[in-house]
Amino acid sequence: MQSFAIKLLGLGVLAASLVSAANFSFQGALTRDDEVQLFTFSVGSTSTVTLRSLSYAGGVNSAGTTIARGGFDPILALFNGSGASINQNDDGNSLVPADPVTGQNFDVFLQSSLTAGSYTVSVMQFDNFANGPNLSNGFLNTGNPTFTSFFGCSNGRFCDVTASNRTAAWAFDILGVDTATTPQPPGGVPEPATVSMMIAGLGLIALFGKRRYASANR
Repeated sequence: MQSFAIKLLGLGVLAASLVSAANFSFQGALTRDDEVQLFTFSVGSTSTVTLRSLSYAGGVNSAGTTIARGGFDPILALFNGSGASINQNDDGNSLVPADPVTGQNFDVFLQSSLTAGSYTVSVMQFDNFANGPNLSNGFLNTGNPTFTSFFGCSNGRFCDVTASNRTAAWAFDILGVDTATTPQPPGGVPEPATVSMMIAGLGLIALFGKRRYASANR
């Protein structure tokens, strides 16, 4: 039985390893230019975490879903568990594809080595930057629900700096973390493919353990 317990412990470590390497894909839409979409995520040990959007130029997210181009020009801000600002990102430049209509590389891409803990990342429309140095300091264009009309597109909101009409859609991946959620409306949920793959992997581990236990007790 001791040997079996050790094997189960090893399977538990493997399960934890599978969870810690999880990728999460989210989709949703803003309702106003000044709306901010928040996400929280955690890592159990020092990890390289990648934050990226796909909605401006389109692409395929980590769940394998094809994302249409045409969403607004996103920016992001990253905060630690205490709400202190760590970094902001405007454009991913050569790390993200160019939109086939505007030719701009406006999707966000931020890769960071983060120590164990909980974090918050906000996704906003350019140029609604976080005021910093803390999340509680708010955002530059809060209270101005059509601030992108300044850029001159005919829709009067969700305009980019090229004066192109964009949509309210966002698509966001959080890669290489233990957990990730979106706690604030309008919010999305992890795409089923990501969650089901994790559950299926843990289920196989549990099934293997049950079979070994039954064999050992015959």
